[in-house]
Parts: sequence; structure tokens; C-alpha cells
Amino acid sequence: MDIEWVRNLCLSFPQVTEEEVWTNDLTFKVAGKMFAHTVLIPAPVWISFKASPEAFADLTERPNIIPAPYLARAKWVALETKDALPPEELAQLLRQSYDMVVAKLPRKTQESLLAARCSTPKASSKKRAAKKSAAKSRAKTKKPSR
Repeated sequence: MDIEWVRNLCLSFPQVTEEEVWTNDLTFKVAGKMFAHTVLIPAPVWISFKASPEAFADLTERPNIIPAPYLARAKWVALETKDALPPEELAQLLRQSYDMVVAKLPRKTQESLLAARCSTPKASSKKRAAKKSAAKSRAKTKKPSR
């Protein structure tokens, strides 16, 4: 796992933005709210993210995982080493962090995120094809004017 792996994973979630903060840190946000934070240069903590209260308690009992500095009261954890968690588990926890942040957003914001997720290019082309098909069938059934 490296920064590019984390970056690609986080940016694969709907409507995620990244922002370089403090010159050497990279923060991932959804609707302007942070859900993960990593460093671009070696530091005591390499990635931190939001966790559920249960996961926070379980994770912070494991080696090389600590309450995140400055964000522990909000149930964020920090990994001190890249091998503190297997990639599959980290990917799942980052998605859960994203989902928890989305769940706290206002309903209208959540709906716009869902709408953006549902409007993929495939869906748009299917809609266009359906409209064309409907227009053709209407044209065939239309009687010629006299």
C-alpha cells in the first residue's frame, strides 16, 4: 500500500475531492467534509480516518493503531505503519468512513450525491436510446394527414 493506492481508492467513491493541506498532507472529502487524511512525506502517522465507536475501540487496541491526534474525540484512528492493517480491511474501513460522513450530511446533499452516483454515462445513453425508440414507434403509428 502506498499513497497512490489510497488516493485511487478514495477517489473511486462518489463525489470525492482531494485537497493538499499544510503542504505535505492530502485530505479526502465528500461535500466538503473530511473522511480520510494521509501524509505525502514520512511522518509518525501515515493515514487517519473516521471510525464507528465500536471500530474505534477495537482498532485502537491493535498494534500500530492509535487514536488520531486532534481528532480522537470524533472517533478517528491513525495508522502508524503501512502494514498495521491488511489492504482489504483498510479499503473496507475507508469506505465505512466515507459512508459515515455521507450519513451525517443534510438530506438534500445526500440526495444530490445519490443522483450523481446514479447518473452514469451508461444510464444516460440508455435513456437516449429509449427516447429514440419511443419517438420511432410514435412516428410509425402516426396516421398521415389528409
